[in-house]
Amino acid sequence: MLSAKMQALFLEPAMFLAMNRFRIAKGREAEFVDHWRQRESYLAEVPGFQGFHLLQLEPLGDEPADFTLFASHTQWESEAAFEAWTQSEAFRKAHANAGKTPRELYLGPPQLELFKSVL
Repeated sequence: MLSAKMQALFLEPAMFLAMNRFRIAKGREAEFVDHWRQRESYLAEVPGFQGFHLLQLEPLGDEPADFTLFASHTQWESEAAFEAWTQSEAFRKAHANAGKTPRELYLGPPQLELFKSVL
């Protein structure tokens, strides 16, 4: 059993995270970030959406030489809220221009990872 002080350090357990990992060609990182900065996500209008971050891997010295790893990270109040987003008009609008990003930015397709909070 965790003490009240330790419990306060943990996030609310009812949470669901969706992450897409992107392998971006070296030298194209700023272009990739700019693409996300200019993109309209429509996430704020979706019930259950809690937050978004675009993450870039912090180099530790043993990274691949040909790409930089990024991850888009969305936080949802539940898996059901995330699933509803994927079926929504907002999702369709947010992804309508997905094919217009220069393909040479990407070294392969994004890798989706889904996480549920257990603690």
